[in-house]
Amino acid sequence: MSRIDDQRPFLAVNIAILTVSDSRTAADDRSGDALVEMLTRDGHKLAARAIVKDEVPAIVGKLTEWIADPNIDVVISTGGTGVTGRDVTPEAFERVFEKKIDGFGELFRWISFQKVKTSTIQSRAVGGVAGGTYLFALPGSPSACRDGWDEILKWQLDNRHRPCNLVELMPRLQEHLR
Repeated sequence: MSRIDDQRPFLAVNIAILTVSDSRTAADDRSGDALVEMLTRDGHKLAARAIVKDEVPAIVGKLTEWIADPNIDVVISTGGTGVTGRDVTPEAFERVFEKKIDGFGELFRWISFQKVKTSTIQSRAVGGVAGGTYLFALPGSPSACRDGWDEILKWQLDNRHRPCNLVELMPRLQEHLR
């Protein structure tokens, strides 16, 4: 049974938020705002924030920059995960992944199915690791961001979560380089 172990001290994680959109600006980025509000509410630190166009080179460029930044532990993106021609976020993430976390997308769609039923097949949410940084791509709606955070990431990015969590694995993400 999953639970929070209150005997362990909470460790804040440094998280970057990336909005992928051809139309959003800082003034109307509701999904990015929702993610920032949730991560700070839950004790984590906003390490960086940006908006890039739905273009593979732009997404890969920002991901590569943030993966190389030792002050960023996790990148969460919102937008560009659908099936239209301009939705290229999963393709961009796949270019930088060293390892995929298949269970993230699978679990996100299972959670989403409870709310939007078969429309969840339109979501291509993905997760993975590169350069010791966790990378997660969520759909572009504030509701999807809340589902991804409140139902999955909030727990897996809390080092007190039992029986296990992603934070306690961070020191081992690059052990293949030793």
